[in-house]
Amino acid sequence: MNFQPLIPLGGLPGWVLLNKTLERQTEVFNKSPQIIRDTDYFEQNIGSVLTAEDLVSDRRLLRVALGAFGLSDQINDRALLQKVLEEGTADRGALANRLGDTRYKQFADAFGFADKIVPNTILLSFGADITDKYRQREFEVAVGDQDESLRLAMNLKREIGDLVSSDSPNDTIWFQIMGTPPLRKVFEVALGLPSSFGQLDIDKQLEIFKDQSRNQFGLDKLSELTDDDLQEKLIQRYLLRDQISAIQVQSSSATALTLLQSVPSPFSTT
Repeated sequence: MNFQPLIPLGGLPGWVLLNKTLERQTEVFNKSPQIIRDTDYFEQNIGSVLTAEDLVSDRRLLRVALGAFGLSDQINDRALLQKVLEEGTADRGALANRLGDTRYKQFADAFGFADKIVPNTILLSFGADITDKYRQREFEVAVGDQDESLRLAMNLKREIGDLVSSDSPNDTIWFQIMGTPPLRKVFEVALGLPSSFGQLDIDKQLEIFKDQSRNQFGLDKLSELTDDDLQEKLIQRYLLRDQISAIQVQSSSATALTLLQSVPSPFSTT
């Protein structure tokens, strides 16, 4: 059994406490027997994997590979995963490019089964690179088992810097965020966008994301999110709004229960 992170508080107070203890907690978590077994097995065996079929046929390897990209819940969809890996990303019509979730593209790019003469799995540093990502993601999953909002905040803090500092145009980065569910959720909540927002035309969604980011955070270009203070402001706004929403739901449920309890029973004799 893996070490379970200590998350005594939720919301913004929980975020502050988690960051104060993060180094020590992740150190202990990474020494969990299951984590050590998973990562050792991956590093020792991934070098012999030369095709997508090799990878999806070994459930232990596949579990670590998917976990490194936040795709653990897809482990039973071997046919889809094999197709994603075999088609790669060089062709615009490849499955990874057509799926709405950009994590599949990252997954296919990392292994390089389709787009390179030899896959990245034979590189000496490849196993360690993937297991490092796996450890980080698994700790976030463990945090999410107790508080999903904190997990999403950690995910954003880990990913957003590299994403917004790329050479891609601003709109392209926005589309990457919109196509990555964990990142999209943080932005939607932080900006106070309704649950029906995702039903709008994709270009209209982009326009609203950009307008609201500018109005609420003074954010003209996503590259500005390389600033740690601005990142933290976004995360704090997300956690506060998420907590307020949870309180409102609880309050509404409690009110509804009180009203139901106050209704006389049809079988009452009084």
